[in-house]
Amino acid sequence: MRISSSGPARAALKVLVLLATLLGLAAPPAAQASTAAQTSTAAAPFKVLALYSGTWDAAHIDFVKDANDWFPKQAAANGFTYTASNNWDLLSNGGVNAYQVVLFLDDLPQTSAQRAGFETYMRGGGAWLGFHVSAFTTNASAWSWYHNTLLGSGNFSTNTWGPTATVLKVEDRTHASTKNLPATFTSSVSEWYSWSNDLRQNPNIKILASIDASGFPVGTDPNQTWYSGYYPIVWTNTQYKMLYANFGHNAMNYTTNTRLSSTFASATQNQFLLDGLKWLGGADTTTPPEDSISETSWYSLTNAGNGTCVDARSAATANGTAIQQYACNGTQAQQFQFRSTDSGYRQAGIRTSPQQVIDVAGVSTADNAVLQLWTYGGGQNQQWLPVKESTGRYHFTARHSGKCLSAASAATNSVQLTQRACDGSTAQSFTLTAQP
Repeated sequence: MRISSSGPARAALKVLVLLATLLGLAAPPAAQASTAAQTSTAAAPFKVLALYSGTWDAAHIDFVKDANDWFPKQAAANGFTYTASNNWDLLSNGGVNAYQVVLFLDDLPQTSAQRAGFETYMRGGGAWLGFHVSAFTTNASAWSWYHNTLLGSGNFSTNTWGPTATVLKVEDRTHASTKNLPATFTSSVSEWYSWSNDLRQNPNIKILASIDASGFPVGTDPNQTWYSGYYPIVWTNTQYKMLYANFGHNAMNYTTNTRLSSTFASATQNQFLLDGLKWLGGADTTTPPEDSISETSWYSLTNAGNGTCVDARSAATANGTAIQQYACNGTQAQQFQFRSTDSGYRQAGIRTSPQQVIDVAGVSTADNAVLQLWTYGGGQNQQWLPVKESTGRYHFTARHSGKCLSAASAATNSVQLTQRACDGSTAQSFTLTAQP
């Protein structure tokens, strides 16, 4: 319709202009507009893709159903969206790239294209959480990057039976996934796996929780029960954004195909899952306290008494190499990484060969027993408790003897370090300096 510019039409146009002006005066204040803009640009929830097969073992199939019921209920309150799929080709066709986190519930990639796609995703900064059977293999060499490099576990070794709960010991409470956990807690019911590789000897693996001594025996079948030993349950690889959880097998009545337990029955274990997902998805940027020793950094140790550095003699790495004091020179023979064992104790691996750690020779408990490099085997003479002093420096107490790592009083090169009764002297006090 064409509007005339004469008479009544002109009057109507004036009324419209006046209304527009009044509406403009009623526009939201700047603060409200700013809030609206902030809301529209707020970070979207991170996206989680859960891959499953659901074709083998009633307990694993039931865990998939359990997970696909529990995770969606947690999603909105914890800042993520959850998509479940049995299309493993999302790994090979690029579909996985739309997700910040991938979960493997009851299986692992089977084709070469799926495996190559997942490796590319992880190397490109993707994040992953695997459960229970996602690490199972009796042929780790068939996909060595996954089983030996990413997971570090190697081949399946043994399992417990029947499924039971156990007491888990949290070995590192500085990690974002474990920061809200108590020192020990009771897990949900599961079947538990052990592995051919000792994860404690892999410098890239950080064990976050293991079976506590109070958790034994584990299992109900005497022939498939663990009565003692060291069994890692939750861990991460510091070279990737990943978590593995050795649970995810519900107890079942196989005759009636009825669920007898839920993997999500432990509130504390659930806290780990939610905090872990937030870390994997980038929603939790919490860092350890500033006064903690990073487990991924390399440090030089300068003695407060004589100014020399802790050093491996002649930059050697063989078993029995003397740990000595030497003029600080910035070489890797003077750089150590402190990796948690449990209860606050650390192994001190040398940068030139991280599995070689500071060791009290002969497991001696005597004063002046010398220190050396030796392959880490879990011995208490290879574990040190770092104690922060009011000065910001540290002294280090040997687990087996309670004695302190000690330098000589004079700044003489090549004097071998020892353990001695802790006396608060500067000979036992060290400044830690992070190295690039």
